[in-house]
Amino acid sequence: MYNNRISAFCIISLFFLAACSNQPQTTQSDIETPVSVRELKPGSISSFFNTSGTAQATFSVDLNSEMSGLYQLQTNPRTGRPFKLGDAVNKGQLIIRFEDKEYENNIRIESRQLTLDIAEQESVKQKELYEKGGVTLTQLRNSEVSATNARYELENANLSLQKMNIEAPFSGFIVSLPHYSSDVRVSQGLPMVGIMDYTRLYMDINLPESAIEYIQVNQPVHITHYTLPDTLRGVINEISPAISSETRTFRGKVLIDNTALKLRPGMFVKADVIIDSADDVIIIPKEVVQTARNRKYVYIVERNMAVVRTIITGIEDDDNVQVLEGLYENDNLIIRGYATLRENSRVRVL
Repeated sequence: MYNNRISAFCIISLFFLAACSNQPQTTQSDIETPVSVRELKPGSISSFFNTSGTAQATFSVDLNSEMSGLYQLQTNPRTGRPFKLGDAVNKGQLIIRFEDKEYENNIRIESRQLTLDIAEQESVKQKELYEKGGVTLTQLRNSEVSATNARYELENANLSLQKMNIEAPFSGFIVSLPHYSSDVRVSQGLPMVGIMDYTRLYMDINLPESAIEYIQVNQPVHITHYTLPDTLRGVINEISPAISSETRTFRGKVLIDNTALKLRPGMFVKADVIIDSADDVIIIPKEVVQTARNRKYVYIVERNMAVVRTIITGIEDDDNVQVLEGLYENDNLIIRGYATLRENSRVRVL
């Protein structure tokens, strides 16, 4: 009885296994892996050395009072009110003037001008007499010396008078303007006004020793700041040939075109020094490139199949890489879903 039960169980098991073996089998080649693709088009790419630094104004000055006098802040002709912080000024524009009648009288500008006129007239007269034999060469030379001395005295007097005016030495913007009450005497040596021209900026940079063979004067630089949507243009202006033994870096200076005044002096900016670039080339995301046995490859879609393409790469940036060989324009590169693919895997493009 027991043996009959075992025989019956074996027969049922064999029947069940035979029935299962007749079910259709699902192979890996029948599975369609969902993927995303990008149709390749030519583009541009550049490789960089990244560094950072503080942007500084190329022209900056702090002017102090060179004399004591009554403080007179001048009116800005552009606004019709006294100058204030942020105002634009032109080269030679009068910003502050000191009033001091005693100082002006001691300079004696008109008297020195008359002295010069008389000395020059006498010099001309002595020259005419000398040509006629009426005076000696010594007398002629003495008259010339008198005229020269009178000219120097007038020039020095004008320089002394100029100390009463504080003018912009170059075009720029007022960045500091300490407050002094009008018509109140201020002392010599006090800070008066600070002016900056930041239409062009510069920044000192440090680059790694490994970059020294790639960096040259006049090399383009991309300047970025987190507050700016656009990239500004810069250029390498100076390079030090010496490597620091402590940091293993070398110094350089970048000039920045800030004509639109988007950057302000003192901003901490990022500088990407372009060391190589290429236009009208095939560019793909670095993340899709896979490696095996020193071979780089990617997947493309052909007839709903994943096809492996071995590639040779060139210039790289932070996110992308140039493809020198292996891919062509209009190829459909798989950019998502490639991790589980194999050669000739069936795919479904999303």
